[in-house]
Amino acid sequence: MCGIVAAVSHRDIVPVLVQGLQRLEYRGYDSCGVAVQAAHAGGHGFSLQRTRSTARVAELMEQVKTEHVDGLTGIAHTRWATHGEPAVRNAHPHFSHGQGVSPVADAEVPARVALVHNGIIENYEALRAELQAKGYVFASQTDTEVIAHLVDSLYDGDLFAAVQAATARLHGAFAIAVMHKDEPHRVVGARAGSPLILGVGQSGSEHFLASDAMALAGVTDQIVYLEEGDLVDLQPGRYWIVGKGGAQLGAEQRPVKTVMAHSGAAELGPYRHYMQKEIFEQPRAIGDTLEGVQSIVPELFDGVTSEGKTGAAAWRVFKEIDRILILACGTSYYSGCTAKYWIEGLAGIPCSVEVASEYRYRTSVPDPKTLVVTISQSGETADTLAALRHAQNLGMKHTLTICNVATSAMVRECELAYITRAGVEIGVASTKAFTTQLAGLFLLTLALAQSKGRLSEEKEQQYLAAMRHLPVALQSVLALEPQIISWAEDFAKKENALFLGRGIHYPIALEGALKLKEISYIHAEAYPAGELKHGPLALVDSAMPVVTVAPNDELLEKLKSNMQEVRARGGVLYILADANTNIESSEGMHVIRMPENYGALSPILHVAPLQLLAYHTAVARGTDVDKPRNLAKSVTVE
Repeated sequence: MCGIVAAVSHRDIVPVLVQGLQRLEYRGYDSCGVAVQAAHAGGHGFSLQRTRSTARVAELMEQVKTEHVDGLTGIAHTRWATHGEPAVRNAHPHFSHGQGVSPVADAEVPARVALVHNGIIENYEALRAELQAKGYVFASQTDTEVIAHLVDSLYDGDLFAAVQAATARLHGAFAIAVMHKDEPHRVVGARAGSPLILGVGQSGSEHFLASDAMALAGVTDQIVYLEEGDLVDLQPGRYWIVGKGGAQLGAEQRPVKTVMAHSGAAELGPYRHYMQKEIFEQPRAIGDTLEGVQSIVPELFDGVTSEGKTGAAAWRVFKEIDRILILACGTSYYSGCTAKYWIEGLAGIPCSVEVASEYRYRTSVPDPKTLVVTISQSGETADTLAALRHAQNLGMKHTLTICNVATSAMVRECELAYITRAGVEIGVASTKAFTTQLAGLFLLTLALAQSKGRLSEEKEQQYLAAMRHLPVALQSVLALEPQIISWAEDFAKKENALFLGRGIHYPIALEGALKLKEISYIHAEAYPAGELKHGPLALVDSAMPVVTVAPNDELLEKLKSNMQEVRARGGVLYILADANTNIESSEGMHVIRMPENYGALSPILHVAPLQLLAYHTAVARGTDVDKPRNLAKSVTVE
């Protein structure tokens, strides 16, 4: 969600900070800002200077130039609103001017502390009341301003000590970067529950903090991944890290890794929006995800240690487990729902799928023979990480993640992993991350089936051949775009839509409805088609478009009956049908024919037209496709 960039250097660091924010725009935000240690004329000391905006980072860049904001040390932030509306007064960085100072009434009093924060402070109300009793005046509605005042109240000449004492009193999730006016060449960072990385400058004279390595692309590729409870002190030419126990940590505990976060991956190219680009990148993304898979072996999911050596052996884990628990959120949850059909149908292993944000807040029955599978595009999804840790605390030690970021917390904390290779996904509405997750989950299903003796060599080769053909098959599906644009022209005039699917395609209907509501703001719901008569049919009339996923499978005839129920009530059907389903276009029935029947892998093909339908409907309605309102790419708070 929110993004952090901070730096200490011997050069004007503001261009690097703002460029870093631009590279983090894909995460979603509604305000942005930058603060620096500004040198006084004639070299007589420093003072904190900031500028903030509720517009895009491009506008912030112009403000920086107009207001002559520059400095050797600085912090910057993109905010996604939690506490307080999107407004300049709630935008980061936040200042503390000290006890008894009103930022409005005493505007000439210089700020003492500047701070940026990702996460949510759960005990902010109690801290706010305590600080107000001490005379601190709050200028914002945020929980973040509490941290700035708390640091100021604890400051006694050493910023690191003040931050260390302040973070010990915080409950919740946070990644912070802090400056103090009296220490103009120093930034202190801390993390607990929200990601934060250290970038080591190539010359050794400058260092950086960021919430995502991509923010530092082109600046440094030398990255240290900070862990839970770490505090980091940045000064020109040196840095040090103190762990949760208070001990200073060296290169052995927090190694510097080379991370190639290419900024070129974020270039839009010839496409109108990143979402469109990413939809059309799916054949390549799936090809990359499957690259090198010559046979189905559990070793595809072996974990990797921080030293790069092979970690836990998947073949041993797969032999030990007899149940699967999938934990995920949003689009990733729907990929897990699809995988449940595969895992139970092909591997014969009971599988349950839980919304991660709900799982840890209910009483569940742990089973040590369960493989806990997490699914996340970023690998930093707060709810999923919390659910994973909860499952581990319950004694379920066998864990595996399907993730797009090899260096993420999810990968580091799971015993086993399969890294999808979707590449950078900028659009908030996930597309290629979803289909590569499905590809990884199908491979997992086959590996589980093999470990349980349910996958013959002949079937293995058939499935592998089908998977290798997926990129070509997807290209054919994407060629249907002109027909889908025609549908989108109808949908753009609607305010409600229903999506229907049966069996393994019900989660695909759910994903199609989610995409439409995310970016076009049309209210859309999905149902198993057999549930129509149990309530949703009451909504169907000529103004309600009903999208139906109609593969040629064992449920086709049942699905046809459900479609007739819609037509009998005057509903208008938009049907994605396999070529041999004998479903024809007619009055009130619009049919797009899929190029081929793809069996068990059909969900990967059927979701692409639904992505295109949502995209072109949103374009027709004029919404901000890549940055839909109220949503963020990487959800790093509960």
